[in-house]
Amino acid sequence: MTDRNQELFDRAARVIPGGVNSPVRAFRAVGGTPRFVQRAQGAYFWDANGKKYIDYIGSWGPMILGHGNPVVLEAVQKAALDGFSFGAPTEREIELAEAILAQVPSMEMVRLVSSGTEAGMSALRLARGATGRSKIIKFEGCYHGHADALLVKAGSGLATFGNPTSAGVPPEVVQHTLVLEYNNIPQLEEAFALHGKELACLMIEPIAGNMNFVRASVPFMQRCRELCTQYGALLVFDEVMTGFRVALGSAQSVYAKSIPGFKPDITVLGKVIGGGMPLAAFGGPRAIMEQLAPTGPVYQAGTLSGNPVATACGLATLKEISKPGFWDALSARTRSLVDGLSAAAAQAGVPFSADCEGGMFGFFLLPELPQNYAKVMTSDSPRFNQLFHGLLDRGVYIAPALYEAGFVSAAHTQADIAETVAAAAAVFQRLGSVTR
Repeated sequence: MTDRNQELFDRAARVIPGGVNSPVRAFRAVGGTPRFVQRAQGAYFWDANGKKYIDYIGSWGPMILGHGNPVVLEAVQKAALDGFSFGAPTEREIELAEAILAQVPSMEMVRLVSSGTEAGMSALRLARGATGRSKIIKFEGCYHGHADALLVKAGSGLATFGNPTSAGVPPEVVQHTLVLEYNNIPQLEEAFALHGKELACLMIEPIAGNMNFVRASVPFMQRCRELCTQYGALLVFDEVMTGFRVALGSAQSVYAKSIPGFKPDITVLGKVIGGGMPLAAFGGPRAIMEQLAPTGPVYQAGTLSGNPVATACGLATLKEISKPGFWDALSARTRSLVDGLSAAAAQAGVPFSADCEGGMFGFFLLPELPQNYAKVMTSDSPRFNQLFHGLLDRGVYIAPALYEAGFVSAAHTQADIAETVAAAAAVFQRLGSVTR
């Protein structure tokens, strides 16, 4: 048989760098040929060869209702008939902003943009403009988009600034970025003691989804909040991935259950709020947000910001996930997947740990859940690659990289979960027999 996926990949490689428009799609980490998607519906997609897969990436999170949800599809089709883009305000922008603010009480105002990178970059500029400070803290293993100032890795010492992770980023651009270890409270306290009065913000993924699935511990998050308040730095929650994905009130609502009165100063959102369309946002209290142009001195703009078709898609999605019972059902379905995978791995004698929240999950081929990037890096990469391809051959599509979280949608059924667990059990038995 002709492999249509390989044909398309070869063709793409001649005109697109690496054959893909986002690096992780290239299968470089796991080997093999990327699957070119022909169409998708519900919890499934079909590749260029016509093979069907149960989809656990869901466009990396946005498709919380599954592909082609009829209510969302109708809203998008209706909006498209009215016009694709105007470069002028629409009522739907207001409606989407109101829907977001209704569920995330830490925000009083929100600015719509077109991508998570754009939202993170703009939130960082706003934090610096609002505080009059330059230095920032981020954490190793947390990804905040590909803006220059945030493409920086940790050094060997506590106060090591400015080592770019990407070529093309001058050292002077990241000289004010301090990278710390996730979940390390003593290091966090020392960093604030050294630099607290110069810090504009601390930016963090509350549940890091780009080192698979790693939670910030409650004590660590509480200390982040306390130190930001003490030193006048802003706490910026990057919820591009977790926003409206782990809970209706996003990850900050999960921490608020354990930390009375908890809330970040600025929140960055994306993915789910666009329902699969290019749309993101950042927001916070009125006093901070009014520092943005045209009411304040911090400039930010975008030709397609608040796009009328994207806002229709996002608004319809938020309405659906706000319905009674939605989150109980989604959380239970995700938990059943994680529990099933854990049991299958244990039966086969394969080291395995997993966690989930709402419709987001992650697992590691490690006996215990890691708490930071260094520990994540000890996971068994060759064995993961075998697991990935074993599942792929059996029609189950998970992230083609060890360090990416997975996503369950409302369209996944218990039959889908059972089929996935059975496929994983077969692969685990093979992996376990090799170990034994």
